[in-house]
Amino acid sequence: MQKTYKKYFAIFALPTLIAFIIAFLAPFVIGIVLSFCNFTTIVDAQFTGLDNYIKIFQTDEFINAFIFTVKFTIVSVVTINVLAFALAYALTRGIKGTNLFRTVFFMPNLIGGIVLGYIWQILINGVLAKFGVTITADATYGFWGLVILMNWQMIGYMMIIYIAGIQNISNDVMEAAKIDGAGKWQTLWKITIPMVMPSITICLFLTLTNSFKLFDQNLALTAGAPGKATEMLGLNIYSTFYGRVGWEGAGQAKAVIFFLVVAAIALTQLYLTRRKEVEN
Repeated sequence: MQKTYKKYFAIFALPTLIAFIIAFLAPFVIGIVLSFCNFTTIVDAQFTGLDNYIKIFQTDEFINAFIFTVKFTIVSVVTINVLAFALAYALTRGIKGTNLFRTVFFMPNLIGGIVLGYIWQILINGVLAKFGVTITADATYGFWGLVILMNWQMIGYMMIIYIAGIQNISNDVMEAAKIDGAGKWQTLWKITIPMVMPSITICLFLTLTNSFKLFDQNLALTAGAPGKATEMLGLNIYSTFYGRVGWEGAGQAKAVIFFLVVAAIALTQLYLTRRKEVEN
């Protein structure tokens, strides 16, 4: 069987490889090339060197979007993972209705980002209407509205991953901790958390990258208003590329920088958290 697999491996792998090249690799390489060009369509691209990269730093909008995104990401990553782990820990204590709670908490993740953004816009504006303002009246409202939306959507998903990690902890380890006289908090900090570090690594990676890449929820909830005070990087790149004539190359350059920043941060996080992982 092994010889057969090796013989026909290329045939089975070829369709996936072709799809990967067409759908990801080719557009990625073309995008990098276009970031050094002035163009309206691919066929009329003219090489301009680093002009696009210089242009995007001549205004503050890209930097402001980056700072706003970093702030949002830090708050979201912390709140989502803390709350998701707390829920996972509570739902692995053998309480009644555990399966129902898991299903209910996971369901928001199934709703599309655009729909979710409009739903929370209605809800938040309904509350703020009592004070005579809307979510776009101040950047603070938009910021915390996005944080609440992101938490509501992602906590259930991360909770499932944490539950899997907690349930994978060996009973022998937990029993040994009890025999040694470890209390609940000691067991949590010294046994449970170190043992679920693989789950923490995955959850941190997912929340970090999803927070940085947030686009549709940002578009639906605030669309960057007031002004561009709540505009995140994804929306800023979209607005630059499709909303400003002659800035297509600058939008593509922003996308390249965006990719490099997210990749660098995500890989650094993976490296640091994997060093903390221990074998079960």
